[in-house]
Parts: sequence; C-alpha cells; structure tokens
Amino acid sequence: MVKKLLHTRMRVNDLERTVRFYEDIMGLKVGRRHTSPRGAQLAFIRTPNSDEEIELCQLPDSPPVVVQPDLMHLAFEVDDIAAFAADIAKKGLKLSDGPTRTGSGSVIAFIDAPEGYEIELIQRG
Repeated sequence: MVKKLLHTRMRVNDLERTVRFYEDIMGLKVGRRHTSPRGAQLAFIRTPNSDEEIELCQLPDSPPVVVQPDLMHLAFEVDDIAAFAADIAKKGLKLSDGPTRTGSGSVIAFIDAPEGYEIELIQRG
C-alpha cells in the first residue's frame, strides 16, 4: 500500500537556472543535492508546510527537455497574488495568466517556470 507522496521529478536542461528560479522567485529552498548512480545531477526543493519535495533532475547526454503546453503544472498556495505579482515584477517577471477569481472565491494566476513548466498560484477565498 502507498503511504504518502515523497517527491515529484521534473527533468530540466539547466539545473542551476531552475534552482535559481525556485529560490529567487518562489522563495523555496534546496534541501539537498547529489549525483545519482546514473550520473544525473539532482536538487531536491523543499516545500513549506509539506513533506513532499520537487526533485529537479539534469541528465547528462540526454535529449533536450521540451515541455508540451498544458502538460503539467505545480500549484502553490500564496497569501496574496497581487503582492506576489508585484514582487516578481521587481525581479523582471510577470504573471502569464490571471489573476482570475474562481467559482469557489479563490483567486488563481500562473507564471512560467524555466523549461516551459507552468506554476499555478492559488489565493484561497
């Protein structure tokens, strides 16, 4: 039986660029790094108030990552989407979609992460 979700792996072309995005833009922190037995460079990003991690993986000598539109996204709860948008604007980024109020009263918005992955931001209603 499955006990719990531990991590989600996302393969990337540029590990350092992606780590900088999650640290500088999203405010997350790397919990640990190592090289796998297959030679993959790995960085595990900690997520607040959760045991689950995001595993970023750069495989040597592999074809480039090409993320199809709307293939997958990560969703993060934020206190204030407007404040988040103002903060990333100071860093040269902008929302790619939204903010949009949902039927439940929450507000959602999206930003583009490196490699074409999408990040959903949710401000609970």
